[in-house]
Amino acid sequence: MSAVLDTPVAIRRTAMDLLARREHGRVELTRKLRQRGASDELIEPELDRLAEEGLLSEARYLESFIRYRSGSGYGPARIREELCQRGLARADIDQALRESEVNWGERMRDVWQRKFAGQRPQDPRSRAQQTRFLAYRGFPMDMIGRLLSGRDLDDY
Repeated sequence: MSAVLDTPVAIRRTAMDLLARREHGRVELTRKLRQRGASDELIEPELDRLAEEGLLSEARYLESFIRYRSGSGYGPARIREELCQRGLARADIDQALRESEVNWGERMRDVWQRKFAGQRPQDPRSRAQQTRFLAYRGFPMDMIGRLLSGRDLDDY
């Protein structure tokens, strides 16, 4: 039987349990607490308190999410879209992506080499296939074009 979240202490304890497992954004944490039966008027003050204490941080969540998803082979456009769907502000996402130390060109090259064994496309069909794959992964079209034509990606 799950605990009833009808007191600030219960909400705080549950929120801290969730944050102990991994970073969460405020919107995501609010949604999870609501699913467990907490009311909005009790959730908001507790989340404010956790944020003031530095236990809930959107910046840490963004950094963690970007590191995880880029490590899984996804590009900045895909990561940006996923974070927008999770309710984070576009400006904060863009800033976090700029400040991340991910080398997107290198990341894209690694993903491409794993998938296509480093074989540049020999015909329009294979070029379209490789382009679609990398675009779906969230890499910018100009980067994809440079990679597939054999040009340098160092400025990304």
